[in-house]
Amino acid sequence: MKLPVYLYGHPVLRKISEDLTPDYPALQELIDDMYACMYASEGVGLAAPQIGRNIRLVVIDASPVGDDFPECAGRKMTLINPEIEILDGDRITRAEGCLSLPGLSENVPRTEHIRLSWMDENFTPHSEEISGFLARIVQHECDHLEGKLYIDHISPIRKQLIRAKLNNIVSGRTRVDYPVKYAPRHK
Repeated sequence: MKLPVYLYGHPVLRKISEDLTPDYPALQELIDDMYACMYASEGVGLAAPQIGRNIRLVVIDASPVGDDFPECAGRKMTLINPEIEILDGDRITRAEGCLSLPGLSENVPRTEHIRLSWMDENFTPHSEEISGFLARIVQHECDHLEGKLYIDHISPIRKQLIRAKLNNIVSGRTRVDYPVKYAPRHK
């Protein structure tokens, strides 16, 4: 099944997601569909709100950026009910993009060292310290579960400078090469 990516302006992207339980219907099929959607969209991560589900589920395959960021090589993760603890470390500013904000990229400051606790698709618990670009990917995707987008981390001046591009996404005037769902139009 081809899942559409919900774009900026859709209310589902601003809701806080609910914990996922083992009795969630067709969970493995949903996970497989999310990976397929992420790969078809050429992303390295996808959170359930981006496909219209307000549940605490994230899929990540950071392998495509492994040549530039060794900590990402071979890292494929399904995160259920993830929790992030920010550890000591500098905040590094790097460019980020998002499948829900096509055509945009902004510099976002994030902590480079976190502890991630999560359950995998079998609801087996895990905990791991993660650093570098992989920590950035995890934080970006987990922000979606809290109803946040990466543009919430940029300055008000910078957000004003991209306002026209954001309006183009909301109004459906942005060209996208993968299936999408636009925000409902208000009359």
